[in-house]
Amino acid sequence: MRSLALTAALLLAGCASAPAEVAPAPPPAHPPASAPADAAKPPVALQYLYGSPEAAVAVRATNARIVDYAVGRIKQRPEDSVVLAPGAGVDAPAFEPCGNKPFAAVFDADETLIWNLGPMRYFAERGTAFDPKIWDQWEKTGAGKAVAMPGSVDMVNALRAAGITVIVNTNRSAANAKGSEDTLRAAGLGEFKHGETLFLMGDDAGGSSKDGRRATIASKYCVIILGGDQLGDFSQQFNVKDLPAAQRMALATSTGTTALWDKGWFLFPNPVYGPWEKLGWDDAFPSDKQWEPSR
Repeated sequence: MRSLALTAALLLAGCASAPAEVAPAPPPAHPPASAPADAAKPPVALQYLYGSPEAAVAVRATNARIVDYAVGRIKQRPEDSVVLAPGAGVDAPAFEPCGNKPFAAVFDADETLIWNLGPMRYFAERGTAFDPKIWDQWEKTGAGKAVAMPGSVDMVNALRAAGITVIVNTNRSAANAKGSEDTLRAAGLGEFKHGETLFLMGDDAGGSSKDGRRATIASKYCVIILGGDQLGDFSQQFNVKDLPAAQRMALATSTGTTALWDKGWFLFPNPVYGPWEKLGWDDAFPSDKQWEPSR
């Protein structure tokens, strides 16, 4: 039986990938960890994310922090957005200017605003890998089967009430735009319109990299919030091909990047899938920290 972590090739739409010079584009969907067809319980990672009060509390707290930060931020009229300017590095960030643009908050969809309970259970119960044909059906017909994550309805409503436009930038397919609009609406998150407040993979030539779509949004809005469950929801620089695990960690925890977490960049917990699935034993457990009980 495979480990509970998904393989890197099976990342969800929420995980941005790249053009040819960076990481190969993963499928635009996220299957759950494998489980035997006769498993009495879901895999542990799915139990935690979709069923535990611990995850519900963590997600709700992130949504509350977003509202508090955003409402306070718009009182100041910031000079810059939180979208990186072209050529700016995450370790020494520079940002798209705001000018007099209206405010916006930009979110990934899957495992950021909604939990995709339908396909997650389908794949897990059968112990099958991700099937792009099934995911394509989910994008088209999943309305009413995906649920808003804890606190996300209150969060988006509070942002809109404060005059902040809520925009979704997801790696769901542009060919299934109506299905994604319907899914977000059915989850109670309100109206999203493709090309205006909903940006999808296929809208530009960037493939699954979200950088180009972020730049398009930042050209029209002062983006004060970026929210996602993968580092690619903030910058494609985290997904550069063959980027060593230690360097990726260093980028995510550099002084420049650390100043952004919970101060414009908000990361939602997702233990089910992500680029970290490529980590080896020594990446997660440094060799100089090995320990064994005495015998």
